[in-house]
Amino acid sequence: MNILIVFAHPERHSLNGALLDVAVTTLQAQGHKVQVSDLYAMHWKASIDRADFPDIPANERLRVSSASSREFAEGGLTDDVTAEQDKLRWADTVIFQFPLWWFAMPAILKGWVDRVYACGFAYGVGEHNDRRWGDRYGEGTMTGKRAMLIVTTGGWPEHYSARGINGPIDDLLFPINHGILFYPGFTVLPPFVAYRVDRLDNAGFDVLAEQLRERMRTLATTAPIPYRQQNGGDYQIPTMELKTGLEAPGTVGFDLHVALPPPK
Repeated sequence: MNILIVFAHPERHSLNGALLDVAVTTLQAQGHKVQVSDLYAMHWKASIDRADFPDIPANERLRVSSASSREFAEGGLTDDVTAEQDKLRWADTVIFQFPLWWFAMPAILKGWVDRVYACGFAYGVGEHNDRRWGDRYGEGTMTGKRAMLIVTTGGWPEHYSARGINGPIDDLLFPINHGILFYPGFTVLPPFVAYRVDRLDNAGFDVLAEQLRERMRTLATTAPIPYRQQNGGDYQIPTMELKTGLEAPGTVGFDLHVALPPPK
């Protein structure tokens, strides 16, 4: 299996760096091919601007979506962006690894998404009509590929529980899992989350590292998050509202977009 890890931490000699080594070593020992995009080491340009679309005339107003679509179709995107797109085409599984900063991914990783997910590549694909709203949310360019997050946080598991003050971790990661990964078609695996990492001692790291090794060994067999496909019949088109009666009583918010397990 070909595996791409997009790594976003400014210090390679860190807990995140050590976990990256654990993941890469374990995956390679299983016979997988691994590429790592270390965004800070690459000095990745995080902001999307006119420089990303070199063929746009100076007197033309920048419309990011249309400029992205045109440059992608004409092969005019910058070399750093096309190189990352090639890695995504190559990969069977993609892993985003990052520390949770202010309830989100680091800006450099969001900038990678903003620039690499060009219109015509990761969005704006497929047929749009009164019965179908494009290929997205379970369909699209990344269909058939798996993806997951490796996330570290200083907070306690209880802080990110259903009643925790930070909010449930699945809710905080929903915009990434459902929006950034599921939207272009990835099959999304449950995230690997490490808590209280600032207080981790050597014994705690050994336990955490073994847990991560097990997740890496089971990438191909781990059951994905059962998100509802946009074009699978659960949503009304064009409003994209979930049809009534499909959820368990009392289900609200993000949980509506996770399918119920089949009856036993």
